[in-house]
Amino acid sequence: MLRIVNRVLLGLVGLVLVVAGGSVLAVGLGVKPPSWWVYHGRHDVLLSAAARTRWRGESWWWPTVIAVLAVVLLLALWWLSAELRRHRLGEVLVDTGDGEGALLRGRALEGALSGEAGQLDGVERAQVRLTGRRSAPEARVRVLLQPHVAPGDALRRLAAEAVAHARDSAGLAALPAEVRMRGTSHRADRVS
Repeated sequence: MLRIVNRVLLGLVGLVLVVAGGSVLAVGLGVKPPSWWVYHGRHDVLLSAAARTRWRGESWWWPTVIAVLAVVLLLALWWLSAELRRHRLGEVLVDTGDGEGALLRGRALEGALSGEAGQLDGVERAQVRLTGRRSAPEARVRVLLQPHVAPGDALRRLAAEAVAHARDSAGLAALPAEVRMRGTSHRADRVS
């Protein structure tokens, strides 16, 4: 969902910038703009001197300008930090034992771990995401449990089987896992 919102926002901002820049360039090169367009000629400006200084004398003007610019700056910084932050681990460093190392795709390990976790008794579906560093990955596991399954038993099986196999197969000293469990909704049993 966040990826879709991000792409739509980037597309809209890019479209606005291309249209605005293209219109300024076209008018600057001598293209006759339509009568309803913002610019009317080559030497026209976006805001006239009267329009720029219209609200300058009002007491609310400068605090409003500063507040709007601060909010825009904070939103831009938040967006930049969200873009730079890597949510998923791209690769895991596997110790091969000969002093060298091999790189394992993070999605491959995620797929193997989620596949094995999804086949455990009482688990209907499992999703795995690897985070952390490539030499010390961490797993975030979301498990959908079937009705009437004890969460403690499912957690023990998940840790002893799926997570342990993933840790051993990647040659990791440890694979910390954060597990979030949810039960499937089902109708109540009738007692007769």
